This record gives sequence, structure tokens and C-alpha cells, in this order.
Amino acid sequence: MEGLLPTAGERLAILCPQGWIAERLVEGADGCFIPGPPDSPTVRIRVETDRKPFPVAGWTLLARDAWCRDGHVVLRDVATSGFDLHAWWDGSVPDLVLRWRPPRRTRAAALMLRERARMATRAALLQYPALWVASTRGRAPLHAAALTGGNGGAVLLVGPSGAGKTTLVTEEIAAGGTAIGDNLAVGDGRSVWGVVEPMHSEQGTGRRQPHGRRMMHLSGRVPVLEPSRLAVLGRGTRHRVEECPPEAAVRALIASTYAAGELRRYWGVHALLALGTGVGPPHPRVAETAAAFADRLHCLRVEMPKVRGERLGEHLTIEGAEAWT
Repeated sequence: MEGLLPTAGERLAILCPQGWIAERLVEGADGCFIPGPPDSPTVRIRVETDRKPFPVAGWTLLARDAWCRDGHVVLRDVATSGFDLHAWWDGSVPDLVLRWRPPRRTRAAALMLRERARMATRAALLQYPALWVASTRGRAPLHAAALTGGNGGAVLLVGPSGAGKTTLVTEEIAAGGTAIGDNLAVGDGRSVWGVVEPMHSEQGTGRRQPHGRRMMHLSGRVPVLEPSRLAVLGRGTRHRVEECPPEAAVRALIASTYAAGELRRYWGVHALLALGTGVGPPHPRVAETAAAFADRLHCLRVEMPKVRGERLGEHLTIEGAEAWT
């Protein structure tokens, strides 16, 4: 399998033998995978059938199960996905080679927690590489959604897992809006790029996911948006939209990002890749990016007693003035 996946503002060239790994990658691409020789990639990812460990004799120990030498880095069982990773930066394009070599504990966990194993494969082969390379361009991972209403205005929607971001994205797309995603993104303080993945929603009809959700395709996807509003979403006993102090919006965006389960294992992988290759910051600029968004956007706090059947654009008003446009 050979093709290109545009995600997180990057262009991932993927080379993988046909089989269960290729099937998981195509599923994780949510219809955005472009088969064929990739054009102008910014990241090269190759999955090998070789089950031998990458040689690290004489290399410098970075951490447990991590080594580096001359800008090359090897991670074993990266993010407990079962894949060993060899990464280096060849000129302007990084190369990442992966081999499926799960230790016994990871293999046992994959048999018991199959959906967790699918998400770990998607993270190690698609999401984490894209997030790391994006960080070298001054972008930071964010646990947030960016969407437009029917009139085209864009909002950066912030809230913890379970707050209802996915449901509001689904409702807005059904009404003619667009979204870069419902869950993970990267941003630079002005624009937001989506990290491609299927949505997990109570309204989905696909394979069952944790927390009573099912997989579903994100239609109306666009690669990037430049929001004019930042909305902090919460649950309340009534509908309420009010001004949100920028410092409170910053705290909400930072806290949501670090609390996201999808990124729980990312921070260590990012640090080791940056340290081992010598490229990019050892920690993404999450706080700085959140502050940049809050400084330039109109920040609102939105409370809803429920989100199913609601449209965000119908409630983004302050004293009768539309905040959605």
C-alpha cells in the first residue's frame, strides 16, 4: 500500500505492506488517504515486515527503550503500540521506519483491548509523526474542534472530553457547516489544522468504541480554518453565552489538551524524538499557542443543558449581536 495522507498541515507519504496494519491505517485516514505515488510529502513513513530489532549497539541511551546516534533515534514499543520506531531527519523531510515487534505484555493487552490497540496503531503511525513534525513549524497540538456555521464564520471550540464537541460538530455540518475535526488539531495562534481521524459519537453506527460511542465518518471536513471566536463549552442548567476572560480561555484550552486521553502518551514520544534527532522543541508550544489564540480572538463561555439537537451558531449571541460571523 502506497499513498499520501494530508493531516495536521503535513503530507504523510505512507508505504506499508497489505494486511491488517494497512487496513487500520486506511480506517484511521477516514477517507482522506490518496492511493498512489505521493506528491511533495513533508513526512515519509514506512512500515517494514522485518521483525528484527533495530540495531543500537554503541548508541547513546536516551531513556529506557530509547537510543540515539548522529541524529537517528530508535524507540522500542513506541507508546505501547507494539511498533519499534527508527526516525531521522534526511534533509528537509523526516523519515520514520516502523516494525511490528510487540513485547509479550503489549501483545496480551492488544488481544484483550482490541479498540485500544487500533487507536494505538493509528497514533504511532499517523498522528504522533504528524504532530511532531508540525511542532517543528511552530504549531502545537490542541484538544479542540474548529468549525463553521452555515454562514461560514469559524469558531475554535474548547472543552473537555464528554462536553459535547463532537455532537455540536455533527449538528453544524448537517446544517451546511464545515469542520477541521472534532477532537485533535494543531494550531499556531492564528490558524487551526485538523488531525485526520474518524469521529467517535453516540450518533455513530460503526464499530463500538469506549464510553458508549461508535465510529462515524466526518463529512464536511476542511484542512484548515482561521477562527474569529473562541468558545469554551460547558454544561449548565440553562442556555447561556457570556464573555469569557482571555486568561480563563487560555487555562481551559491548555487543561483540555493535557487532559486528553488521546495525547496522554504523546508528550514522552515527542520529547525523545526531538532530543534524539536534534530537531524541533523538546516540548510543543501549547501554552504559548493557547495564549496567542485567546489574545486575538473574541472569547466566549457557552453553557448548554444538552447538546443533542442543538446548533452552536443559534446560541452564539451577546446582547443580540451575532458572534458567529
